[in-house]
Amino acid sequence: MSTSRRQLAMVMDLNKCLGCHTCTVACKTLWTQGEGMDYMWFNSVNTVPGKGTPKHWEAMGGGFDADGNARPGQLPARKDYGEAWNFNHDELYHGGKGGSARLEIQGETPGWGPNWDEDEGGGAFPNSFHFYLPRICNHCTHPACKEACPRQAIEKREEDGIVTVDEDRCRGYRFCQAACPYKKIYFNHQKKVAQKCIFCFPRIDAGVAPACARQCPGRVRFVGYRDDPGAPIHKLVDKWKVALPLHPEYGTEPNVFYVPPIGPASFGADGDIDDNTPRIPDEYLVGLFGPKVLDALATIKAEREKMRLTGSSELMQLLIAYQWKDMFGGFDQDPAAASVVRWVE
Repeated sequence: MSTSRRQLAMVMDLNKCLGCHTCTVACKTLWTQGEGMDYMWFNSVNTVPGKGTPKHWEAMGGGFDADGNARPGQLPARKDYGEAWNFNHDELYHGGKGGSARLEIQGETPGWGPNWDEDEGGGAFPNSFHFYLPRICNHCTHPACKEACPRQAIEKREEDGIVTVDEDRCRGYRFCQAACPYKKIYFNHQKKVAQKCIFCFPRIDAGVAPACARQCPGRVRFVGYRDDPGAPIHKLVDKWKVALPLHPEYGTEPNVFYVPPIGPASFGADGDIDDNTPRIPDEYLVGLFGPKVLDALATIKAEREKMRLTGSSELMQLLIAYQWKDMFGGFDQDPAAASVVRWVE
């Protein structure tokens, strides 16, 4: 189990995610521009229900059973993540063909990608549904990747619980990939080492929120220490209990939490709106976040109604996030002024 003195965490409000991928672009630009990292997306935003990235990751095992024993895990193939592909940009912009040129993929036609089934979702018309599920490394309290590494190359920082990979110790055995039930560890086939989200710890050390959180236009992501009663993380997770871990049954005690989505009402057989039947099935949300999601949804709905009637609700005002600095538990420094560094090859 974790021996960290404190634990940083993130909460993502799924009622506000636009699926715009600004978080992904911010992360990609900052951390995965190096050799062998072209197919890596430390941050990803998938449409759910869907196959996700890597493809069918939820069925690949890993993590721990109810007794704390390691569960067998499957090693994702690179094709499950989706190879990066190139387009004919040079020809399109500099080839002199004018309007006759078309954007085309160069090389082998891909068969899967990190957002291959974007906006497809589930259900049937007129009650089809989908929502967006952003994911990063969960920086778990009980990280299966760390326990699986025979080289002790995966570490959990004592000061804040961020999980990192010591690439000098890593020998590319990839046991960590198989052990992680969320499949959020990548293998660099050029450098022969494991790589993953580092919660932007150089920014954290400088008092700056992670890039994915700071760049989010929807104010989806809250950051802070679990034990800070003044920070939104503690209030959302421990006080109001409306932020829940993804697949808690995996047994790793993740430190990324989600405020579950409240979808629109369904249409009945007669075509009228059925306010008593949620468009997003309860059983689907229970499958993602466990049975506590039903209590979380009830709390959110009750506080939303209280806000409507009285104009006052601590929870609603917290989730609306009127002031962006209030979302980051003190990690609100200007990255330019803080001289934040990026990944150094």
